Amino acid sequence: MNALDQKLFRDLVRLKGQVIAIALIVACGIACLVTMMSAYDSLQLSQQTYYDRYRFADVFVQLKRAPDSLTARIAEIPGVQQVQTRVVVNVNSDVPGLSEPATGRLISIPERQQPMLNDLFIRRGSYIEPGRRDQVLVSEAFATANDLEIGDEIGAVINERWQQLRIVGIALSPEYIYEINAGELFPDSQRFGIVWMNREALATAFDLKGAFNDVALSLMPGASEDEVIFRLDQLLEPYGGLGAYGRDTQVSHQLLDSEIQGLAAAAVAVPLIFLGIAAFLLNLVLARLVSTQREQIAVLKAFGYDNLAVGFHYLKLVLVITLGGAAVGTALGIWLGSLITQVYTQYFQFPVLQYRVEPTLLLTAIGVSGAAAVLGTITAVRQAVSLPPAEAMRPEPPATFRATLLERLGLQRLLSPVGQIILRNLERRIVQTGLAVLGISAAVAILVIGRYFEDATQYIVELQFRQIQREDVTLVFNQPLSSSARYDLTQLPGVLRSEPYRSVPARLRFQHRTYLSGITGLEPQGELRRILDENLQPVMLPESGVVLTASLADKIGITVGDRLTLEILEGERPTRQVPVVGVVEELIGQGAYMDIAALNALMREGQTISGAYLAVDSNYLDQLYDQLKETPAVASVALRDRLIAKFNEQITGSFAVMTSVLVVFAAVIAFGVVYNIARIALSERSRELATLQIIGFTQGEIAVILLGEQAIVTALAIPLGCAMGYGLAALISAAYDSEIFRLPLVVSPSSYVYAFVVITLTAIGSGWLIRRQLNQLDLIAVLKTRE
Repeated sequence: MNALDQKLFRDLVRLKGQVIAIALIVACGIACLVTMMSAYDSLQLSQQTYYDRYRFADVFVQLKRAPDSLTARIAEIPGVQQVQTRVVVNVNSDVPGLSEPATGRLISIPERQQPMLNDLFIRRGSYIEPGRRDQVLVSEAFATANDLEIGDEIGAVINERWQQLRIVGIALSPEYIYEINAGELFPDSQRFGIVWMNREALATAFDLKGAFNDVALSLMPGASEDEVIFRLDQLLEPYGGLGAYGRDTQVSHQLLDSEIQGLAAAAVAVPLIFLGIAAFLLNLVLARLVSTQREQIAVLKAFGYDNLAVGFHYLKLVLVITLGGAAVGTALGIWLGSLITQVYTQYFQFPVLQYRVEPTLLLTAIGVSGAAAVLGTITAVRQAVSLPPAEAMRPEPPATFRATLLERLGLQRLLSPVGQIILRNLERRIVQTGLAVLGISAAVAILVIGRYFEDATQYIVELQFRQIQREDVTLVFNQPLSSSARYDLTQLPGVLRSEPYRSVPARLRFQHRTYLSGITGLEPQGELRRILDENLQPVMLPESGVVLTASLADKIGITVGDRLTLEILEGERPTRQVPVVGVVEELIGQGAYMDIAALNALMREGQTISGAYLAVDSNYLDQLYDQLKETPAVASVALRDRLIAKFNEQITGSFAVMTSVLVVFAAVIAFGVVYNIARIALSERSRELATLQIIGFTQGEIAVILLGEQAIVTALAIPLGCAMGYGLAALISAAYDSEIFRLPLVVSPSSYVYAFVVITLTAIGSGWLIRRQLNQLDLIAVLKTRE
């Protein structure tokens, strides 16, 4: 080991507290980078491999009924590579051990296994046997949530008859990587599952023999998706086509892709905060080290070390700290990345979700940390190499002092001597103080953001499931029913109130913009399903006209007073124009609402309904569930309390893990900034503090002078950090604006209090360590030190 390396080792030991603090900040930044990028790589690779190997479709469309002979004409559309026609039906199911009715989505498959679009990966069991109409495959998430095994049976109402279906296999499909029922915020695999069944048996049961009601297409490379969708809609219009859509708006793909893109964005933004703070602290530490080692630099140069050798020596100090932190961060990131990947397996259903870390990612982590270190300390290194030996032998010139703003205003008399010293030092190091405030503010902002996701989702549940959706049970019928069904609803066990609704699929058009959606007709004075304005007051649906959600109005560029064209995709498929009479905010989905009587009139039908919202006496729930399971007209049942319970499960699961990690990372930032700033101040001013103690200041007053500066920095940083956190929450809220849900800009006071408590405790802890070092200050040795 040469002389410079021995000096490097001694410097690292002497600065061990600051070295560890900075290395931990670097480690947190690199851990975030490795965690998110490795999870991103793993998800993206698993998605692409699964899509390619099991032929995930590019275009989807549902329809009323079309003959099998139409398949050849669909295949002739330019750009279409492969066509898969199916029968898809939602039915009420009775699952062993589950008191509530579940919704099973029955999807037809060929009698004999063959390659097809949205192909099946059979995890356990076998494919259905030819000729066996009672055999089915079920989705893995559904089977796992209900403890279903090969050989178990589930009941379902098929063609108005109760049938027992025997499970022979447990499978996965790329179409349902994220297995969620329409209109729900979180997957509920216990009450919604996919069931694959013999094509002939399913088609015969629902009067679709020789016909289909669902189509999936794959496209040739370079084909125009929009052109294929246009031609497909034209072809299927006489057969009740509900409007074709591409992969980008398929619910499972949309949610998975959103998660992947979010990981990529966070992998860039979050590490920048940590590495930026680390670069700032490294610059402070190295600048102070250079100023205290001026004579050593002079001696090194006098002994023949050139500028390059001296500069590289100090750069090595920085790189050792940074690369040490990067090594710890990489290991931590790999561990956290594997944990996150395991969490994803609870929500995303892949045959294999293999966690992987690319060698290029490890090189990137090393390169990013090294670049941050060099950029952050280049000024201090330049200062070291630019010192001529003769000048370096002389003590550093004293700083130029001038009256502070407080002193110029004559207000210094309002403060004690200790207070004057504190404010004078802060103002005379205004840049250092500002950067310290900014560093701690970043830690506060991270804590606020960590809690923001919980605040936003809690607000969604409170607003959507307690203010808007106040029903206990939502029924969806398998086809529109006549007005007589309104009265049958009140006869169900325990039903206290029922409010029917009408749902009509439609293409909404305004000028050149279109959107595939639907119109929901509600009771104008309904109490179970309400529409609220921005003040959370109920909106009365007018006798004519349509009310749109704000996100939908923005999407098609329409405002109140404009006329909206509705291309109805049901029945005789009329085209109507209605005025837009209101715009409301909703956080889930994109909807259009009308008075149910007005919608019935628009459709020129009687009092037809598509489903109902029910308020139910909890004492009769089991009886209601038993009857609904065997009611042929009911396609699916949604339970509000179960949705809320699923949300709470999500909050106590993944959100709790994420918040805990962010607390640790934010505490590391706050500790690193406060400790390093205070430690540098102690190093720079030890002679001054010793002198004050000798002339009569108590040790407690000396501690107040030193730590009071850090307390003021922390106090200034907390409100700024809260503001930064709110601003970042606003950016996230704007970014999470999908067709499925939107994150509201809601940060609760408890989140700010939480951030305040964590940062304050961290600052107190670092202050305690500095106080211990201050108590051990050797007055005689310090006073003998040459300035």
